[in-house]
Amino acid sequence: MLRSGGWRMELGELPAARAPAPPSASSGTCWLEGLLNRSCRPIGGLAGPIRPRPQPVSANPRVATGPVPRRARPSERFFRVGPGAEAMAPWALLTPGVLVRTGHTVLTWGITLVLFLHDTALRQWEEQGELLLPLTFLLLVLASLLLYLTVSLMDPGYVNVLPQPQEEAKEEQTAMVPQAIPLRRCRYCMVLQPLRARHCRECRRCVRRYDHHCPWMENCVGERNHPLFVAYLALQLVVLLWALYLAWSGLRFFQPWGLWLRSSGLLFATFLLLSLFSLVAGLLLASHLYLVASNTTTWEFISSHRIAYLRQRPGNPFDRGLTRNLAHFFCGWPSGSWEALWAEDEEEEGSSQAV
Repeated sequence: MLRSGGWRMELGELPAARAPAPPSASSGTCWLEGLLNRSCRPIGGLAGPIRPRPQPVSANPRVATGPVPRRARPSERFFRVGPGAEAMAPWALLTPGVLVRTGHTVLTWGITLVLFLHDTALRQWEEQGELLLPLTFLLLVLASLLLYLTVSLMDPGYVNVLPQPQEEAKEEQTAMVPQAIPLRRCRYCMVLQPLRARHCRECRRCVRRYDHHCPWMENCVGERNHPLFVAYLALQLVVLLWALYLAWSGLRFFQPWGLWLRSSGLLFATFLLLSLFSLVAGLLLASHLYLVASNTTTWEFISSHRIAYLRQRPGNPFDRGLTRNLAHFFCGWPSGSWEALWAEDEEEEGSSQAV
């Protein structure tokens, strides 16, 4: 018992200390509410379920209110140049094809300029007033460059992804072609490949009578541009051999090394470059003339063991002799589909075995 100033209190009568209440999971409160005299919420607790932020709604019915699409890459961006018109961004025009063709054009005229600036036979003809040969050389260079651009930019013979109604074969034509021809569907572009066609991964298209993909042309060599490609190789080889002679005519070796390097170093480098190009063009022309004479392609010559319509035959089913092969390649005569030639060869084989 305690006495103090006229009042007393039993020890047992002391009010019990109020212990803090544990947090209630159902009420979402904690013991700090009593001390702070304000409501609180456990860390990470939410007043209600998470709801997605509503999409903005426009009063204009023409404006789409759907989710915003992902931001396009720089090569996929477009900008407006007129009402309803779109154009690609300028940096998207720097494709490998543009760079290769620009490099070929600059290299061609650069070599021609080097031959004119040095003391070569070309410059001597010009100084003597004999302009026929320099003009002929310039015209050949221009013709080879135009032929290069033509072969590089033209359609090599792409297989149509959507077949046209007028190209559907008639019943009497399909009856002439046996059903044993192993035509297959391309696994990349899902088109039915004609005979001798192949899919090019660089061009991402199937090409008729596929020969190869030329990296210097940045285009495929196929049924439509193969004759022009052979003509370009022949013309380019003539220009290269003539330029090689002109570069050799300007070299002077009876000079001190330092003086010769300053006066003829660039011309000698041009001579080495022309020698390399002449060798490559000559080998390409010889190989393609051999393939044309036997009516085969580079792809068929290299991969004949993997091609279904060539594994079934001991020889080339499209070879009709040198004269007919050359006439069909350069002039398109005699005309006819590869399926018909394949069927004709099969009939000849069957008749020879029957005899």
